[in-house]
Amino acid sequence: MQAAVYSQTGPAAEVLSVIDMPDPTPARGEVLVRVHASGVNPADVKRRAGWNGMQMAHDMVIPHCDGAGIIEAVGEGVDPARIGERAWMWNAQGGYGEIGRAFGTAAELIALPSMQAVHLPDGLGFAEGACLGVPGLTAWLLVLADGPVQGKTVLIQGAAGAVGHMAAQMAVFSRANVIAVVSSAEAADGILELGAIQTINRHEEDVAARVNELTEGQGVDRIIEVDFAANLETDIACLAAHGMIASYSCSSNPTPVLPYYKLADLGAMIRFVQGFRLTSSQRQQAEATLNELAECGALVPSIGAEFSLSDIASAHDHVARGALGQTVINLITRD
Repeated sequence: MQAAVYSQTGPAAEVLSVIDMPDPTPARGEVLVRVHASGVNPADVKRRAGWNGMQMAHDMVIPHCDGAGIIEAVGEGVDPARIGERAWMWNAQGGYGEIGRAFGTAAELIALPSMQAVHLPDGLGFAEGACLGVPGLTAWLLVLADGPVQGKTVLIQGAAGAVGHMAAQMAVFSRANVIAVVSSAEAADGILELGAIQTINRHEEDVAARVNELTEGQGVDRIIEVDFAANLETDIACLAAHGMIASYSCSSNPTPVLPYYKLADLGAMIRFVQGFRLTSSQRQQAEATLNELAECGALVPSIGAEFSLSDIASAHDHVARGALGQTVINLITRD
């Protein structure tokens, strides 16, 4: 099989290469998937770049946690009926803070635990399925892990990003009042297509003042946060009493300082979300929700760019620039 690999962290063009490798064989409890599409997430790019001091956990790595394809073979203990099934994959390379697996989805074939290959709804193609893992599971944690949001007001920072876009779709489907913060008119147009959402362009409007206007001074019940440190003061100004900030990233400053009493006076809650760290129960609920929404057309990943495996370095650079939409590596002609 062909696979993209790297043996040291660094710039994409310098460390990534495509090589021939032996085909993997599924062990007990595993399935062998013919990968049709591999999703490229910011987490994959950061890991490859060595962001925030990340070190190589293996001598050689095939990158990417998310992907989609067709199950070609199964190991001992796995129902043979799964052969031929379309599946989307999560955590194929493992999460942060753990050694994880060396070989991810940026390869023509991958063997991984059967539970990490989830049935792909007929309504989604492989490219879309390759975008469900990290963004979808993270969005579920951010929006729904603490209970229903129907009737609540949800503010989504970075709503045009992969996680934010899915979070917006989930919140709309759940009948929340959604306010989406974006950074361009183009991004706003993409969000407005999702339904009843108010948008705020953070480069043109004062976010807190606009939120105060939209909520008639009541503030929002829940904030989906893409950069906790960068937006904390704004979030506090937007948050209703007893509201929650659910944050999944803090790239601008990994060691933020909290204004304790500003948060305490609100009775605020902070949920630190890690999309790689769902409990077994949470994951089952999240997978079921993602597939349910996808099957009824309420959840459709927004794909911004597609690349071939040979051009994987360009795909990583594209993600690193913060381009709109999700980025996919196609290993087989687009379905």
